[in-house]
Amino acid sequence: MNDYSLGVIETKFAEIIWDNEPIKSGDLVKICMEKLGWKKPTTYSILRKLCFRGFFVNNNGIVTSLISKDEFSSRQANEIVQKSFEGSLPKFIAAFSSENKLTAKDIEAIKTLLKEMDK
Repeated sequence: MNDYSLGVIETKFAEIIWDNEPIKSGDLVKICMEKLGWKKPTTYSILRKLCFRGFFVNNNGIVTSLISKDEFSSRQANEIVQKSFEGSLPKFIAAFSSENKLTAKDIEAIKTLLKEMDK
């Protein structure tokens, strides 16, 4: 899987799976009906699409993820840095911090993370 992007609705659907996995496909249909207003065919259509793309697997009616929510977020962030900032994390941090004031706590957390990575 090369494209880790999901649309808004696909993300909501994926979060339902991540929050409830392993989940029976029938239970997934019920939750999607409640939370997204979807009918059974819509749920199965989106599930098939995301299974094909390598996000999830439906094995004998039990849906589980092939990529965790944290891994998805990490890969998605990496794609943003690669595409928008020429792969430069410093450029990303500069852009981010120009719009969002980093607190002293944020800065210390970043320093700690960098020290851990340097070991």
